[in-house]
This record gives sequence, structure tokens and C-alpha cells, in this order.
Amino acid sequence: MKLSLALLASAFAATSAFSPAVTKVSISRSSTSLNASRNRDKVASRSKWAESRGYGAAAVAEAESYATGLMTNDEGLEYVRLANEAGDTSDIYLYGGVVTSYKVGGQEYIAVRPDAKMDGSKPISGGLSHCWPQFGPGEIQQHGFARNVNWTVKSMTDTTVELEMAPSDYTKEMWDKEFLCTFTVALEDDKLSTKMFVENKGEESFDFQAALHSYFTVSALDNFSISGSFAGKEFLNKMVGEGEMQTEDREEITISEEYDRVYMGVNDPVLKDTGIGKSLTVMNTAGYEDTVLWNPYGNEGMGYNNFVCVESVKFDPVTLEGGNSWTGDMALKAGDL
Repeated sequence: MKLSLALLASAFAATSAFSPAVTKVSISRSSTSLNASRNRDKVASRSKWAESRGYGAAAVAEAESYATGLMTNDEGLEYVRLANEAGDTSDIYLYGGVVTSYKVGGQEYIAVRPDAKMDGSKPISGGLSHCWPQFGPGEIQQHGFARNVNWTVKSMTDTTVELEMAPSDYTKEMWDKEFLCTFTVALEDDKLSTKMFVENKGEESFDFQAALHSYFTVSALDNFSISGSFAGKEFLNKMVGEGEMQTEDREEITISEEYDRVYMGVNDPVLKDTGIGKSLTVMNTAGYEDTVLWNPYGNEGMGYNNFVCVESVKFDPVTLEGGNSWTGDMALKAGDL
């Protein structure tokens, strides 16, 4: 079956306008819908081709996961699918610039809540969701605006996509700053890499916070733990009163109650799930200095038992002078326990 799937995927690739060769493609905002429509036609053509040759539905569906490029979901939202030669995939939505999927060997590591709206009516509840230029409540709307505006595809290949967010009338009404944000996602052989690049295009400085409000899959909370440099670190426990600073005495975190904690100076979490025998290392190599743990324990509607938010955060505001830039680098690396 593996050989058949490989041959089928190769045949699909040969009929696709998205060549396996890594060629950089620039895409304007006005062309995204046309490209998405063309990709739907190609996927439909591939399915018809495979079925006419006697391949089963499961084989066809699995082979179609190798398809890359700009697509549209059932609710009309556009997203980019990346795929590498090993068959790993990642989906990135233009609405919110949010990564909603990362599959390695068929195992999904990024969660989207069951109550998430995938039609653009509200920010997507799940994925690697941007909190920018504000984290949490503050002078503008909760978590800023990056998660509920459409990003533009600047360039893409089969394994990379570069998205861009610039000021609009909507953003200027609440935050009138001259910024340019570029978010790059790269599906590498052994990891998924992301880069948030913030530029101050004006002459005056501005302050911002940045975070990836990352949702990760969990087989069950009873099977799940998070290791890292937590022991001895102070954290803000938002579940106590109006927020209380506490000190963590555990080296490995387990969750058996509602969590909303900001761990200052911790940026090396490793997620461990004994239910599937897998680990996921969150590698924050630039910009993100803190980790937030969040879980709405007991909330069945949100699917609390099957995800944990382990967020990469720059909690203390960054002051960015005119003409300067800031980079937040975060990568995910899957492994075995």
C-alpha cells in the first residue's frame, strides 16, 4: 500500500501546476481567489483520475494530502497547504495568519477547538494564533488585531509560505502606527519553523507585545505533561484573585484544574503525551522569552481534555524605534518518548 500511495502521489504531482521543484512564487491579494479556485479544480481532477484507475477512497484521500498551494475550506476561508517529501503537512490560514495543522507521520500536533468558527466571523479558536500588537486585555481589543484580519500571501513554495500584514483602515482606527509584519512558515524535514518579523516603517517609536497563542493536541490530560526550566521560576497565576505572583516548585507540569499562568523567563517547554508515545519540543530561539499555559479545565464545549495552550510570548512590551525591526523565531520538533 505504501508503494501504491507513493506512485499515486507522484502521478498527482506530475499533473499539478505546483511542481515539486521549490520555486518561489509571488501572489498578489487580487489573485488569491483565482488560485484557490484553480487548486480546487486540480484536486477534483486528481480524484477523478485516481478513481478511474481503481484506487480506493482511502488511498485517494491520503495521496491528496500531498497537494500543496492555496486552497479554500468549506466555509470559504482560504489557506495554504505545505507538504514535504516525507508526507508531513501544514495548513496556514490567511485569515489571522494562523497555522492550524502540523502533521508528522500522520500524527496531528496542532489543535483547533471543536467550537472554533472557520468562516471568518471571529478569530479561529486554535492553531498558532497571533496576539499582536497586544497580548491579553489593554488599550485596544483583546489580543490585538493580527488574528482577525486577512494576511496577504507574499510568496510560497511547496514547503514555505510568507504572509504579510500591513496597516489598513481597520487597524488604524485602533492603532495608528506605521508597521509591517511578515510571518514565514517553513515545513522542514525534521521540524516546522515560524518567523514573525516586525518592522517599524515610520519615524516614531511604538511599543508592542507579541505571542503565538499555540494550541497543541492532547490524547487526554491524564497522559500529558510539560517539562522545561519551570522549577524555581516566578509565574503570574491569573486564576487567583486578580492575579497573584507565585513560584513554581515542579520540574514537570501536569494539569488537573483550570490554568492561566504566565511563566516569565521560561521559553523551552517540551510537551509529552504518553497516550501516543510522542513529544513535541517548542524551540523559541529569538524574541519569545516567556511561556503561558492555558487550559479551560472542565469546559466540554471547548474540548478541554484534548488540547493545552503552551504559548510563546514576549510579555514585557518591546519598544521599536523608527526603522528598526524585531524577530520572533519559534519551531516545533516532534519526537518519540
